[in-house]
Amino acid sequence: MKIRIHILIVLISCATLFGCSTEGETTETGNSEEITTVIDHIDAEEVLTLSPDADIFQFNAVIYQTNIDWVDELSLSPQDVVGEIQAQNETSTDFEDEMANKIPVGTKIYSAKDHGDMLMVEVDGEWRNYYAIVEG
Repeated sequence: MKIRIHILIVLISCATLFGCSTEGETTETGNSEEITTVIDHIDAEEVLTLSPDADIFQFNAVIYQTNIDWVDELSLSPQDVVGEIQAQNETSTDFEDEMANKIPVGTKIYSAKDHGDMLMVEVDGEWRNYYAIVEG
């Protein structure tokens, strides 16, 4: 009988310990603890349902969108080529990486200096800023 009680106490303790843990990945850095929260990505279907005329592309499983007022007002500088538009999809909401709905195939994708959540493309001599659309 005492063994059953001990096992029950251990199980309850484990359930409490794991049930009360912080969601996300925890990393210890020096004397402090850093918690990284996982953010889900929104897909092309969700963006195009809310804004059917949105100019988007998918890169590394993340949808990037331009024509966002505050993003367009930023003075960004292109840094490194990180990819290239491989396919254009104007009719479906089923996107894959390096697929766009309005950017021509072959257009280079650049990282934006000092802005990890933004990418840039140059179309017809004009730079466009694209913001990573995520939901938290």
